Amino acid sequence: MSHPLGVSRPDLTVTDLPSPEEVFKVSRIGPKELFKYAVGPSLIALGISIGSGEWLLGPLSVGQYGFVGVGWVILVSALLQTFYNVECSRYVLATGETPVVGWGRVPPGWKLWIPLSVLVVIFAFIAGGWAASAGQGVYALFHGEPPPVGAEEPRLWAIALLVLVFLITASARRISRALELANWVMVGAILIALLGICLFVVPLSQWWEGIRGFVTPAAPPSGITATQLGGLAGFTALASGLNWYVMGHYRDKGYGMGFRAGYISGLRGERTEILASGVTFPDDERNRSMWRRWYRLLMVDMWGVFFVGAILGMLLPTLLMSQAVAMSGERPTRANVPTFVAAALGDEYGQVMFYVALVLGVLVLFSTQLGIFEAMVRVTTDAAHATSPRLRALVEGDPRRFYYPFMIVLLIVISIVIHFSLPVGLVEWSANMSNLGALVYPFLLIYLNSKLPRPARPRPWHYVILILNFLFFGFFFVNFIADFVGDPLVTF
Repeated sequence: MSHPLGVSRPDLTVTDLPSPEEVFKVSRIGPKELFKYAVGPSLIALGISIGSGEWLLGPLSVGQYGFVGVGWVILVSALLQTFYNVECSRYVLATGETPVVGWGRVPPGWKLWIPLSVLVVIFAFIAGGWAASAGQGVYALFHGEPPPVGAEEPRLWAIALLVLVFLITASARRISRALELANWVMVGAILIALLGICLFVVPLSQWWEGIRGFVTPAAPPSGITATQLGGLAGFTALASGLNWYVMGHYRDKGYGMGFRAGYISGLRGERTEILASGVTFPDDERNRSMWRRWYRLLMVDMWGVFFVGAILGMLLPTLLMSQAVAMSGERPTRANVPTFVAAALGDEYGQVMFYVALVLGVLVLFSTQLGIFEAMVRVTTDAAHATSPRLRALVEGDPRRFYYPFMIVLLIVISIVIHFSLPVGLVEWSANMSNLGALVYPFLLIYLNSKLPRPARPRPWHYVILILNFLFFGFFFVNFIADFVGDPLVTF
């Protein structure tokens, strides 16, 4: 029995959905089991989320222009992206296919969409601004001061951190699980430390100003460009139209039909295969009930963990930045924003606070580096494995034989690229390239999700939200291109 879906890819095999208890090997899913076993992919996404937008672009914009007129862009972006994440993940849960493979089912077929999607992800993130910014933080930790503009040592630290990502994935039994555990530690430490520092140094009036800025609709402040706002919107929460590149972790976690599809194991793990094509479930009472259970787990993971964490991850660093500006009497620049808060806190409260803020910044940016670098390799591996029978034969069904050599190649390329521009400039480029995805992928999702088994299909208003993603993020990308080649569409 099979389920046809789209074009140019094999039909989906049909079999029953597993139960969450079967997947996570527990007798029941209570609150303890929920957070111990079921929550996870959202943490990988959140580790990326609390990074370039939250530690660099958001604080840079707020530090230069204040909260009002900027904060609402952050809130709208986070809401739209969480809805979008749910829809991307819906496809993974229902088919066991990662989104990059699913795009190949959309007319005219995989020969267009899969190579194009891999290129878009690589092109958006190959600049390595997240890596270069983390390198600046490590430099400051060792030298006790921000690096001079154009210094080589921060780039060497960035390359060393890329090597650390390789070692983390290589030492894992299951790569997704290793990323989850790393992000439990890093994201937890980041949010607790940020909250503690903000409660200590930020006055209540500034808290109110920040929260009010998030919910106050207002025109963008004079002087800010739509390209800057586009970078902020694109990297608030995750990566706007390209968020799908992380949602494949639900397959490796075993959510829904992902349990039937396989996962990428680490070098210490057992050899595992990934299905070359997807698998879905029949429309009967048992599977309808099981689908509702998996969908509820997805909603807890996305709205209860990712959305809440993303909002806190943007609010707390921007509060710190606004207070740093007030204390120092200066405004951050694109060159010094990775270490600006640490320097201001150090001047006001001493070297201990300087180093605490630096460690925090390095954790923030390394969690982003870990997720993005691994995801670029993962997306390429999934795409190549699904579309090339010759590659599957060459690696003998073991995707690690492609995954790790490609990671080394990508490490070398990024190490070269980060020598060409300021870190924040690289991040702004990546963020606006992420908005490019919003012009395309919401429509691909609408096509795919409308053809899922009936219990898994979205409600009509979900399609409206996907169109809003297209309009909101797409505007910023079109403006970015206009600004790049001539004059921006909008100035403030």
